[in-house]
Amino acid sequence: MGPLLNIRFLCLTHKDLKLILADGSGIVQPVLLGLILVFVFSLSTPIGDEVSAQAAASVFWLATCFALVLVFNTLYSIEETNQARTGLLLSPMPLQHVWLSKAVTGLILLLLAQFFFFPAIIVFLGQELMTGWWTFLGTVLLVDWGLVAVGSLLGALSQGHAARESLLSVVIFPLLVPLLLAGIRMGAHFFGGADDGHLSAWAGIAFAFGSVFTGAAIILFPFVYNEY
Repeated sequence: MGPLLNIRFLCLTHKDLKLILADGSGIVQPVLLGLILVFVFSLSTPIGDEVSAQAAASVFWLATCFALVLVFNTLYSIEETNQARTGLLLSPMPLQHVWLSKAVTGLILLLLAQFFFFPAIIVFLGQELMTGWWTFLGTVLLVDWGLVAVGSLLGALSQGHAARESLLSVVIFPLLVPLLLAGIRMGAHFFGGADDGHLSAWAGIAFAFGSVFTGAAIILFPFVYNEY
């Protein structure tokens, strides 16, 4: 039964990625929105002035959050268009697999968007990566998992009724404040090279945030996804 469930999970992930990437708009819109945000912020900086590492990290994670909202609204709207959610509810698998497949798909799409955001931060905001690539990538993955854990749970809650279409963007940002603070402080270290002595504490906050919302999603997602 275990391998069968794994196959179903992989099939769901493959299906979502195929639909999103085939359409194109599901990833193009988040990337364009993030790049526009970076470019507009660069225009607000006076000529000759340097953008601080913390400000650059803030723009990077803000662009990521806007991309997150668009990605998960698109991911969960796939099943709403043709009532495919009923088929998932009737399928013989735990609904947690739906949450996990959406979270993994969202993580892949978010990393793809950040692949464009990062060079834009370097070019338009005049930043330079001051630490190793692997450390930076590990930190991004740590923060990203917390983002997609929340996004995959609230994305399901925001679907099903027209009145809820903007719920994800309204609810998610206040919840993400601790995680964004951790990401910004760690990002400032990677761009500026300054160590405030609390990097491990910020990493611990990001890890705890992701763990708490992963556990909450595993428990709550079946109730959220069943509710129309």
